[in-house]
Amino acid sequence: MSQELRILLLEDSAPDAELTLRELRREGIAFTAKRVWTEAEFRAELGEPALGLILADHALPSCDGLSALRLAHQERPEVPFIVVSGTPGEELAIDALHHGATDYVLKQRLSRLGPAVRRALLGVQEHRQRQQAEEQVRAQASLLDLAHDAVAVQDMNGQIRYWNKAFERLSGWTAAEALGKPMAALLQMNTEAVAEATAALLAQGEWNGELDLVTRAGRRLTVLSRWSLMRDAQGRPEAVPTINTDITAKKQLEAQLLRAQRLESLGFLASGIAHDLNNALAPIPMAVDLLRTERLDQAGQKLLDTVTAGMKRATGMLQQILTFARGLEGKRMRLRLQHLVKDLQRVIQDTFPKAIQSRLRVPRNLWPMVGDPTQLFQVLLNLCLNARDAMPQGGNLTVTMENTLLDEQYAAMNPEAKAGPHLLVTVTDTGTGMTEEVKRRLFEPFFTTKEPGKGTGLGLRTTLSIVKGHGGFVQVLSEPHKGSTFKVYLPAEPGAEAEAPPAGPEGPPRGHGELVLVVDDEAAVRCVCQHTLERHGYRVLTASHGAEAVALYAQHWAGIAAVLTDMIMPIMDGPAAIQALRSLEPRVRVVAMSGQSSEDTAKVAVGGLRANLTKPFTAAELLQAVARALA
Repeated sequence: MSQELRILLLEDSAPDAELTLRELRREGIAFTAKRVWTEAEFRAELGEPALGLILADHALPSCDGLSALRLAHQERPEVPFIVVSGTPGEELAIDALHHGATDYVLKQRLSRLGPAVRRALLGVQEHRQRQQAEEQVRAQASLLDLAHDAVAVQDMNGQIRYWNKAFERLSGWTAAEALGKPMAALLQMNTEAVAEATAALLAQGEWNGELDLVTRAGRRLTVLSRWSLMRDAQGRPEAVPTINTDITAKKQLEAQLLRAQRLESLGFLASGIAHDLNNALAPIPMAVDLLRTERLDQAGQKLLDTVTAGMKRATGMLQQILTFARGLEGKRMRLRLQHLVKDLQRVIQDTFPKAIQSRLRVPRNLWPMVGDPTQLFQVLLNLCLNARDAMPQGGNLTVTMENTLLDEQYAAMNPEAKAGPHLLVTVTDTGTGMTEEVKRRLFEPFFTTKEPGKGTGLGLRTTLSIVKGHGGFVQVLSEPHKGSTFKVYLPAEPGAEAEAPPAGPEGPPRGHGELVLVVDDEAAVRCVCQHTLERHGYRVLTASHGAEAVALYAQHWAGIAAVLTDMIMPIMDGPAAIQALRSLEPRVRVVAMSGQSSEDTAKVAVGGLRANLTKPFTAAELLQAVARALA
C-alpha cells in the first residue's frame, strides 16, 4: 500500500494486540496503530481525522464489541470495522455482521485478518467511487447509459421516469416498456420491503439495502440498491434516483462459504464422536465372539446374530458420517464389482418389501477396478435404498453393470468425465420421480424429501463423495411420476487381475503364555480384551492410562512380550506412553488401537508400530494383531 493506514485497536490484552499487529505486518500492510481498552478512550480516538480502520475485540471488561460497533457506526460510519474475537460461534459472527461490522475474524485464525483488511479497504475505495459516480449521474444524465450499474429514476408515486441500458440488460425490460410503469410491480418486488425503504428514504434522505426482484424471464435476482431523495426548488420531494448492483452471485458464494464452514465444523465434531462411539462399541464384537464359544441353543445363537447385525449397522452409520464429513479414503484394492452383488441381493431379498420386484444384471466379464469394497457397496446400497423409498406402493428395481469406453468427445461434453475405460452401474426404479428443483438440490448435504425421521439427507451426498473419491461421476435422469435412473461411472482397468480376498486362518492364533500389557481408559474394553487374550493362551496385565502402563512396564519389562494401547487417554495418551516405553526398552512391541481410523492412528503414533486396530474389532482381529506383533 502506498500510504500508511491509521488503525484504532480496541483490545484489553497486550499479547493479543501484539499478535494482531504482527499478523498485519507479516501481510505487508503499512500502518500506525493506537491501542485503547476503555469506552472513553475509544470515543476520544474516533475523532481522529486520518482514522482508516477499526479492529475491536468482541468481549472486553469495560466495553463490548457490539457497543463499540454501534458507537463507531454513529460517529464514523465510513470507517470499516472488523471484529477480532477469541470467541467462536456462528451466531456471534452473524450478529456482528448484522449490526454493520465489515468482517468477523477469529483470533485462532488470524491468517484471515490480512485479506479481511484488504477487502475492507477495497470496499471503502469502492464506496467512495460509488459516491463520485452518483454525483456524476446527477450532473450528466446523458452518460448514465454507459454505467455498469442499473440506474433508474422514480417519481414519488413509484412510476419509472428514467431507465438506463444497464437496467434493460438486468431486467429484460426496455426503457420504452418500463417508462410510466410502477417499478415495484414491474419487477415483482416485495411490497413490505419497498414500503420500509421508502419510509427510511423520506426520514433520512437516502436508503441503502438489498432487494429481491424478478426479471422479465422469471429469474430471481438480489440487488444492492441505493436510493437518494431529490427535492425541487421549494425543498419538496420530487424524485428518487436509484442505483442497483446485481449481487446474486455474491450471495450464492456467501451461502456456499457458510455451508463449507458448517461442514468443516461437522468434520471435527464427527471425528470426536467417532472416537467415543467406537470406544462404546468396541467390547461388543469381542464379547459376542466369547459368548459363541459357550454352549448356547439355537435361540441364543440367533440373539447373538441380532446383536452382531445391530453393531455392524451402527458402525456402518458412523462410517457413513465420517466418509461424508472427512472424505476418508478407506482401504483400496483391485476388485471386481460383481463380487459385491451377492451381498446386495441378500439385503434386497431380506429387507425390501415383497411388492418391489428386483432384477440384477451383471455380466461375468466386468473389468476390474481399484477401490474400497466397503465404500462401493455403500454406494450400491444407498442407491437401492433410495429407489425403495421412491416406490412405497411397490414397483420394479433394476441394477445393471457393464463395461463402457468413454471417448474424448464424450469427455469434452461432460466436464466431470475423463476419457478411458469405465464401469457403468445403472440403478433404475419405477417410483415417484423427481422435479427439476429436487434434482438441482439432490446432492446437497442434509437435503431430503422424506418425512422427519425417515432420512438424514446424507446418503446421496455420501454416495457422490465416494464416487468422486474413486475418480468417477454420477448422472441422474428423472421426471415426476416416471421413475428415476442413476448412472455411476467408475474408472476401470481392463486386463488387470483382481486381488483375491485374503484367506482367513483356520482358527484364531493362540498364545503360549506370553505376557501382554493392555492399556485403555475404558474399563469394558480392558475387561473384554483381557478375557479374550487369557482364553487364547496369553497372560495379561491392564492399565487405565499411559502413566500407569509405564509404571507397570518398569516393574515387569523383562516379562512383557507386547503392549496393546489405546491412542487417546487421559493423564498420558498413547503416543506419549509409547515414547516413554521406548526409552525403557527401544525394542518394545506395540499394537495401537483407537476409536478413530487406522490412518489417524498411524499419524499420531510415533512410528514403528507392529499393528493398528480400529475400534470396534473382533476377537480374531485382536488375536491376529497380537500374533503379528510377537512374530
